[in-house]
Amino acid sequence: MRADAVGFELAVLLTGGALAGLLHLGGLPLAEALLLVLTAYLLRHLYLLWRLARFIRRQHRLAPPFPFGLWGELYRAVGRYQQRSRKNRKRHLRFQRRFREAANSVPDALVVLSKSQRIEWANPAAAALLGVHWPAHEGRLLTDVCAQNGLGDYLDAGDYARPLEVAADHDQSIMMSVRVAPFGERKRQRLVVGRDITKVFHLNMIRRDFVANASHELRTPLTVIAGFVENLASSALTPEAHRRPLSLMENQTNRMRTIIEDLLTLSRLELEDTASNLEPVNIPQEIEQVVADARTLSAGGHAIALDLDRDLMLIGNQSELRSAISNLVVNAVKHTAAGSKVRVLWHDEPGGPVFQVADDGPGIAPEHIPRITERFYRVDKARSRASGGTGLGLAIVKHVLNHHDALLSIASDPGQGTTFTCRFPQESRLRRHDQLPQATALRSG
Repeated sequence: MRADAVGFELAVLLTGGALAGLLHLGGLPLAEALLLVLTAYLLRHLYLLWRLARFIRRQHRLAPPFPFGLWGELYRAVGRYQQRSRKNRKRHLRFQRRFREAANSVPDALVVLSKSQRIEWANPAAAALLGVHWPAHEGRLLTDVCAQNGLGDYLDAGDYARPLEVAADHDQSIMMSVRVAPFGERKRQRLVVGRDITKVFHLNMIRRDFVANASHELRTPLTVIAGFVENLASSALTPEAHRRPLSLMENQTNRMRTIIEDLLTLSRLELEDTASNLEPVNIPQEIEQVVADARTLSAGGHAIALDLDRDLMLIGNQSELRSAISNLVVNAVKHTAAGSKVRVLWHDEPGGPVFQVADDGPGIAPEHIPRITERFYRVDKARSRASGGTGLGLAIVKHVLNHHDALLSIASDPGQGTTFTCRFPQESRLRRHDQLPQATALRSG
């Protein structure tokens, strides 16, 4: 507050006091004179207050000349606030316009939903992919406009970690990947993003069919070759000079057979989105059987320690879970030197059951971890082939865990070993004493 404004108000009060004195000298009683001057002073304040309220109510722009004194300071402050508000409003309008221009140019469908899942806004691409026309469909439920199977359940579930892949309701030839992201006030609104994945979907289908058919067709001739090689290698009539080449041929034939079996397993897993044939699985028993096989493979070269909650079981597909456990444990033996220690852990946590395999081997460099679950990806190609690995084990593990809504995390430092952790959801947890009731419920369901 400026000193001249305060000084002006003091000057007005002093002038009013002097005027009251003059009126008293003119014969008017002092009380009446002071009341008259004070009334005039208050009327001035009431007028300036009414004028300011009218300006604000009518959204008029406050511009000079401003009143003198404290009211002038108040008028100037309100004027500056109005100016800042106008600038902010213009900036927000420009940003909103740029955002809509950018959103309209995006080839993906964008739909903004209210907390009650009603359409608030959509870009032009939403009309082609989702059949949502804005503003014609504004205020309608998205599930009333888009009748894709599973979309309503996907929105209600609230778990948007994975996209929903569905065929477009208005055009079954279009395959879409639908993602949902909470945003807005208290994350109550939803942004639905629909992407056309038709080409990628068909390419994946072609790839899966090719791998499955090629692997199936290769299995029969490979079995015949393996049989003849085995007979020749074990025959007493085979010359000694031919035994070493035949032994190498037999090893490579077995390796090819393993690759084909893994490819068929992976193709079968890719054809399904979720695990089928769910049943109570005795995970501690499966782990013990796998570890027994791993110890045979290791021939006593590795120290394998078990830490198992023997009362903790899991609801899932027994063969798929056995495959995932086997791949992780066998990998820990194959890819670590003799004398290494492997620790296998199965226990319960508040978030759900956890299966963990840790070793003290050479570890994995950080740049390899994001890609290590890709098919045929190898950190050390020479060492992986020498150990008999196919490069498909971790890809199978990833797909099995996806089928069971589980997550795989990998922690490793070069020279410090590697830890693979599988975290299963709480819903799949099963205690041994609960096995019979839940098994009955699964069969009845």
